[in-house]
Amino acid sequence: MQTSPRTPGTAIHDLASRLHRLPPSCGPVRLIGVDGHAGSGKTTFAGHLAAELGGAPVLHLDDIATHEELFAWTGRLLREVIEPLRRGETARYFPYDWNTRRFGPARTLPPAPVILVEGVGAGRRALRPWLAGLLWMELPRDEAWTRGRGRDGAAQEEFWNGWVSAERGHFAEDPTRPFADALVRQFPEGYEVLPGPSETSGPDRALTQGDGPSAVC
Repeated sequence: MQTSPRTPGTAIHDLASRLHRLPPSCGPVRLIGVDGHAGSGKTTFAGHLAAELGGAPVLHLDDIATHEELFAWTGRLLREVIEPLRRGETARYFPYDWNTRRFGPARTLPPAPVILVEGVGAGRRALRPWLAGLLWMELPRDEAWTRGRGRDGAAQEEFWNGWVSAERGHFAEDPTRPFADALVRQFPEGYEVLPGPSETSGPDRALTQGDGPSAVC
């Protein structure tokens, strides 16, 4: 993917146009992963991108994960969402309520030309075969976590302490950024979309397995 300018709305508009032209990856659906560290702005960006895509559905992985399964939800997601979409059927899943610690009423997700999957772990290896594109929010983890803690307040401090350890372990074992097709940087005046490691790496180019800032400017 080519670099997009930071003019408000331009980068997202150009990205949406490219995503629409991708071949379907999961049955009739172009499944797009939006991954990054907690607090990196995934949900906000996915909302903007979904609007630019004409109201594309967004599956939030916060609805799939639970207190007991911060990252051990792969089987449930494949069973309830990926497999039905692959068959061209409407998916049916049960969003988790983080306050009551219970699964809520069923929610449906019909096949659509583009569906965004947003959340930490959206680019994990078990999902990548079903993704038409993978986007990584380019914000260093410590900065993202600081933003997330500030957003959630002191009431969530204990949860965040456990989350940070779990996220470190997840990305150490199953990194996403090296496989991203594009890196998304947020600025006060908009977004910038840069080629990701999966596009800029090659047989003569080393691929960094870390999750720090990109060298692409």
